[in-house]
Amino acid sequence: MKSVDKKAQTTLAIHPVLKNRWSPRAFNGKLVENDKIDQMFEAARWSPSASNEQPWRFIVGIKGDETYQKIFDTFDEFNQLWTGTAPVLALTIGYTKSLKNPTLPNPTYIYDVGQAIAHLSFQAHADGLHVHQMAGFDATKAEKIFDVPADFKVLTAFAVGYIGDPEILHPNLKKTEYGMRVRRAISETVFTGKFGEALLK
Repeated sequence: MKSVDKKAQTTLAIHPVLKNRWSPRAFNGKLVENDKIDQMFEAARWSPSASNEQPWRFIVGIKGDETYQKIFDTFDEFNQLWTGTAPVLALTIGYTKSLKNPTLPNPTYIYDVGQAIAHLSFQAHADGLHVHQMAGFDATKAEKIFDVPADFKVLTAFAVGYIGDPEILHPNLKKTEYGMRVRRAISETVFTGKFGEALLK
């Protein structure tokens, strides 16, 4: 297998889990141990949320089961090119209403679901796994297939597994798999005084 060094070229030191985390498309197909799957979702369970509303829900498919195939069938053509080698596919779902007053919307539910996925991703990477998140799928179809209640919204999908050889990928996908990771400069991201005035140089 060809090795791919995707360590973030950070300007400041960050935790190794964050420095090494990235989103491959090549998975080797090895099944993920049940305890590691459990640990990912336990990490998500303990992520922060506004007023401890915990709006996140997940539907998980393991390769070979019916749920996996149903999730796969909602993906667009591009994502179907590579997700078939991932041993775990999942959907993220958010509860749109407030638990304290279900007549009102929860304005932070999407933000909080995102935090849960971040925690899940970091735990997965710490356990030797990789997570690749996706928006390229039919969320409405997923809601129908899985009988998702009206007050819940399917938001994203993700694949989980052990990293594989990029050479297994469709030629159109290899470039990004081998390419360097890049980010906008921190001076263009973190401001003080007013928008656009850099806090960090």
